Amino acid sequence: MPSYTLSLLALICLLLGCADAPSNTSQDENRLVYVDPFIGTAAHGHVYPGATVPFGAVQVSPDNGTPGWDWCSGYNYADSIIIGFSHLHLSGTGIGDLYDISVMPAVQAIDFQQRWDDRRAAPYAATFAHQREKAAPGYYQVALNNGIQVELTASRHCGYQRYQFPEKGEKVVLVDLGFALNWDAPVASSLHYDEQSGILKGYRRSKGWARDQQVHFAMRFSEKPSTLLMADSTQLLKGNQQQGKRLRVQLVFPQTTQTLQIITGISSANQAGADAALAQVENKLFDDIRTEAETLWQAELSKIKVVGIDSLKKIFYTALYHTCLAPVVYSDPNSNYKGCDTLVHQAMGYTRYDIFSLWDTFRAAHPLFTITQKDKVNDFIRSFIAHYEEYGLLPVWSLLGNETNTMTGYHAIPIIVDAYQKGFRDYDVEKAYAAMKASAMQNIRGTNFYREFGFIPYDKDGESVTKTLEYAYDDWCIAQMAKALGHQEDYQLFTKRAEAYKHLFDPATGFMRAKYSNGQWKTPFDPQYSDHNFDVAEYTEGNAWQHSWFVPHDVPGLIELHGGKAAFVLKLDSLFSISSEIKGENASADISGLIGQYAHGNEPSHHIVYMYNVSGHAWKTQQQVRNILLTQYNSQPDGLCGNEDCGQMSAWYVFSAMGFYPMNPADGKYWMGSPLFEEVVIPLENGKTFTVKAKNAAPEHPYILSASLNKKSLKQPYISHAEIMAGGLLELEMGANPNTELWASLD
Repeated sequence: MPSYTLSLLALICLLLGCADAPSNTSQDENRLVYVDPFIGTAAHGHVYPGATVPFGAVQVSPDNGTPGWDWCSGYNYADSIIIGFSHLHLSGTGIGDLYDISVMPAVQAIDFQQRWDDRRAAPYAATFAHQREKAAPGYYQVALNNGIQVELTASRHCGYQRYQFPEKGEKVVLVDLGFALNWDAPVASSLHYDEQSGILKGYRRSKGWARDQQVHFAMRFSEKPSTLLMADSTQLLKGNQQQGKRLRVQLVFPQTTQTLQIITGISSANQAGADAALAQVENKLFDDIRTEAETLWQAELSKIKVVGIDSLKKIFYTALYHTCLAPVVYSDPNSNYKGCDTLVHQAMGYTRYDIFSLWDTFRAAHPLFTITQKDKVNDFIRSFIAHYEEYGLLPVWSLLGNETNTMTGYHAIPIIVDAYQKGFRDYDVEKAYAAMKASAMQNIRGTNFYREFGFIPYDKDGESVTKTLEYAYDDWCIAQMAKALGHQEDYQLFTKRAEAYKHLFDPATGFMRAKYSNGQWKTPFDPQYSDHNFDVAEYTEGNAWQHSWFVPHDVPGLIELHGGKAAFVLKLDSLFSISSEIKGENASADISGLIGQYAHGNEPSHHIVYMYNVSGHAWKTQQQVRNILLTQYNSQPDGLCGNEDCGQMSAWYVFSAMGFYPMNPADGKYWMGSPLFEEVVIPLENGKTFTVKAKNAAPEHPYILSASLNKKSLKQPYISHAEIMAGGLLELEMGANPNTELWASLD
C-alpha cells in the first residue's frame, strides 16, 4: 500500500476517535456501554433505535410518520417528529412494513372527527431533539417537547412503555390500529376494552410487503382510564368493543396520573397467544424488564471479547448487537404462529423464527450464527422446513408468515448445507434435502429457463445474470449435501448445474454478461450501467462490475476463465481503482459505499475482497479489508454505508474485524483478512476458547507479516470452522508494509 494511503487511513481513524488508549476486556466488562443503537439510523442504514431483546418478537420503537425509503424502519435520525411508538419493526431492510400496534401519549384530547392528511400535523404528533434522546441495548428514552418523557423496554413477547406526564395538560394515550406507513396499510382491526381487568385487546390485519400481516395484542395499563373513546378513522363509535378497518382508541387518564406504564403482549396466531404473552410478565415492572433485557444483551455481547481501542470497540459491539436483531422469535408463548398458508400452526419442540432476509444474511450473518448462536441454528433450519411444509418451497425472503419472494436465488440452501456440514443436524435431514430439491426444481423465478438453457436468457426473465450466478452457487451447495447423504445421481446433476456461470462469462470483456436465448450477447454493454427495473435489469441492484465475481464455490475456475492469476488480479485491482460513476437513469440506490466500482453498501460485493487470497495476493486482501473497515463504518448515526439488511452489513464487520471471513459461506472455511484488535477471544461451549492475538495491531498496520495456529505456521490463508470450535490460538504479527510472499502460492 502506498504510504500516502496509510497516512489517509490513519487520519480517518483519528477523526473517528481511534487514537483513544487501548482498553482491556475483562470477563465481566460491561459491554453494553460500547453499543450505540443510533448507529445506522441516519442516511441509508434503515436501522431502528428502539428496545428489543436478542432475536425478540417485539421491537418497540419510535415512528416519525415520514413516508420514504430512508424511513423503512419507521425512524430516521434526520427527523424531529414522533407520531407513535409501535411494536414491530424491521432492521435495516430496503422495503418498509410492520409498525403494528402504535401507541402515542399526548397532553390534549384528540378530535377523532378531524381529518389530517399528514398525521405529522396532528395534535398528538410531538417534536423532539436528539440531545434529549437516549438508546442502549433493551432501552430507549426520549423527552418530547410537549413535556412527556417516554421510556421503552421489551421482553421476548412484550413491549413496555413508561410515560412521565407533565403536571399541566391532560393525560391522554392514543392506540392506533389504523396507522399506515410506506408499504403497509390496514385492512381489518378489532378492539375490546375489558373494564373489569383494565386490559385492551384486539388485532390488526394489514397488507403491504407482507400480503397478510396479522397481530393480536393484549395491553395492560398501570391505571384505569377515566374516559375511553373509539373511532374507525374519523367515525366515532359507541361502546368498548368494535370491529373496523382503521380503529383507534383514545384513553384519558385521571389528572392525578403522573407515571403510566403500558405492557403489550403480541401473537401472530390468536388472542390466547397475546394473553399468554402478557401473563408471562404478570407482576413485573418496567425496571425489572429493563434489567432482564440488559442481562440478556450482556450475555450476548460477551460471546466475542475484544481488546483494543475503545472507539473501534464501539463500532464492533454495535455491529454484534445488530446481528442479533433478526431473525426474530415468531411463535408465541403457546408455541403457535400464523403460517404462510394463513393457518395457525404449532412449533412442537422448537422455537419458530421468521424475518429471514436470506439474499443478504446467507453470506456472513448465518455463518456467524454457527459460532455465536449454536443454540438457535437447528431451530432456524426447522423454521425453514416449516415454511416448506406450509408453502411448498424453502423461504426466499420470509416476513412474519409471508413469502415475499423478494430478491434472487434460493439461499436457504447454503444456510442448511453450512449448518449440516458443521454438525447441526437436529431436524429431519432428508426432508430438508427434499425441500432443497423442490426449490431448485420449481418453475417460477426463472428456474425453468435456467434448466432449459443452462443459464437464464435475457429475453426470458429479468435479472438474468444475477439469477444464473446465484442459482449456480446454490446448486453447488445442493451437490455437497447430495454427496454427504449418498445421493450420487443428484450430486452429479447439481455439480454440473453449478458450472452455469461459465455460460455468461465473456472473455473479450472479462465480465459476466446477459445472453439471449439464441446464445448471442445482449448489446450494447456497459459494465457501469445499472437498471433498478427488475423486469429488464441484467443484474440485481448493481452492475457487471459488482456481480461478475459471484462464483464463491469455484474461484479457481473463475481465475481460469480470466486467463490465469495475473489477469485475474489485474481485473480485481481495476474494480477498486476505476471511476465510481454509476450509469443509468434508473440506477439502483442500493449501490453505495463505493470504492471504485466495489459497492460495500450492498451485499453482492461482500466476498469479493477476500478472493485475492486465492490468487496468491493475500496482502491485497489485507490492504482492502482494512480500507473498508476504516472508511465504510463509523460510530455516528450515518455509520453504515448502506442498508443494514437484518445484520449482514454488521456481520461482515464482525468477521473482518476479528481477522477472517467466510468467502464461500457453505464450505466451512474462513479466509484471512486484517484484524483490527490486539486480541479477540471467542468462549466455546466446551469450556475452551479460540483466541486471535494480533501483535502490533494498529489502524496503520493492516498487513499480516506472519501467522501461526497453535504455534504451528499457518500454511494457507484460511482456517476452518472445526479449528475454531476445537479452541486454540491464532497468532498474527501485523505491520505497516506487506509481506508479499506470505501465502503467495496456494495449492
